[in-house]
Amino acid sequence: MSTSMPIAFFLSRHIRYWLPRPFCYSFSGVFSRQNRKVRLLFGLADLVLIAVAFEAAYQTRFHLNLEREFYLRATEKTLLLGFALLLYLALGIWLKIHDRLDAGKPVAILRDTFQQALLGSAGVALFQYAFRLDLSRFFLGLFAVYSLVLLATFRLLSRRLVGIVRSEFGPQHYVLVVGLSERARRLAEALEASARYGIHLVGFLDDGTPAEPPPAVQLSRSTYPVHSLEKLPELLRQQVIDEIHFAVPGERLAELEDVFLLCDEEGVRTRVTVDFFPHVNSKVYLERLGELPLLTFSATPHDEIRLMLKRFADIIVAAVGLAVLAPFMLVVALLVKLTSPGPVIFRQKRCGLNGRIFVLYKFRSMCADAERLRPALEHLSERKTAFKIRNDPRLTPIGRFLRKFSIDEWPQLWNVLKGDMSLVGPRPAVPEEVERYERWQRRRLRMRPGLTCLWTLAGRDHVDFETWMKLDMQYIDNWSLALDWKILLKTIPMVLTGKGAH
Repeated sequence: MSTSMPIAFFLSRHIRYWLPRPFCYSFSGVFSRQNRKVRLLFGLADLVLIAVAFEAAYQTRFHLNLEREFYLRATEKTLLLGFALLLYLALGIWLKIHDRLDAGKPVAILRDTFQQALLGSAGVALFQYAFRLDLSRFFLGLFAVYSLVLLATFRLLSRRLVGIVRSEFGPQHYVLVVGLSERARRLAEALEASARYGIHLVGFLDDGTPAEPPPAVQLSRSTYPVHSLEKLPELLRQQVIDEIHFAVPGERLAELEDVFLLCDEEGVRTRVTVDFFPHVNSKVYLERLGELPLLTFSATPHDEIRLMLKRFADIIVAAVGLAVLAPFMLVVALLVKLTSPGPVIFRQKRCGLNGRIFVLYKFRSMCADAERLRPALEHLSERKTAFKIRNDPRLTPIGRFLRKFSIDEWPQLWNVLKGDMSLVGPRPAVPEEVERYERWQRRRLRMRPGLTCLWTLAGRDHVDFETWMKLDMQYIDNWSLALDWKILLKTIPMVLTGKGAH
């Protein structure tokens, strides 16, 4: 065992004392971050539905021609509604209703909802009694019934919502397992059983034990291929691999240091099913998959809540942007069509999140056969990897104007809306360029590509390729929602003035 192993073992034994308390004790599972955003959305849905039930009960009782007139002053109504919202939300958290909605049986969902509605309406009744609001009993009964019906109906249909949330804000994860031991098989079976979280087991990597590995591993649901560790760099280039889980003996970890460094340089998230600390330069956090402890090493942002908020902002801004720019985009389309032969929209395959291929849309700014003419102009490129010419002869007259003010990129708001891109992130590269990347440069693929990033603020087309890549790494290492908005706001004057564009 290497000398680094006792240090790692010591750290693992004392990890609970130097990690923040919430970090140590708040793990509900390896996919707790994915579940957290689902629970958050269920909680927000509860607030909306309770508010609707309250107003519906109030309006129903108010308009009924009963002997006793019913009316609440604005302050009383606000106070009562606020208490009802807090009470129902607290009951949902206390009863852990939101944790079971996507997996619970309909009977259990109805039981939990009935319990929450019963306790919630009883709490509202006690509240009005304590504050002498003298509410109508019929109103309280209507509120209890409406809240029960709305919550139950929504929750019974919630599985579809969970699917939408997970597909929209958390794409399917492709996972490799390193190891062929019984522990590795248990890990793989747990991953296989977690398909509802968007987890897709790709296969196994042979860690050297046993000496003659089988060609495939049969689990309960499917058969998975076994690859040698030497083929890992090739697999990372040819396939989408989001995570690699290590289930190997402790003495083997020191021998796998190069594999960890390879994953770290490529930005691939790694998880280890052992209780000591390997040497990797990534952010580390502890999680659990069933009874198996995992130390996760992530060289890219992993906070699911903040990433979900980033996606929300992308959807809203892209939708508004497309609506506002629609008339102007029609004018641009006509100009492109009238000034040069060929299609209005230029389509090109680009590399998205973790190497996923998508079609990028732009207003055509070059002649129709620009791609065919490119090989003859390769020697004029100002960048060693990404193709870029200062005065590209393929540009149309209107195309130069479109590029200078980034108007040609307006259709990419559709890519943002679809989820292929984000408003802020590393620019999407063509697959041919990615093939020429150095290993450390491939980590930029681990963040969803965007319309703008730090390189835009540094000078757009005047930035050399090496600096461009380093700025993307700087963005990934320091990412925050505040940084995104700062980049967006600073990009606007750069685009309006055409500064830095060739």
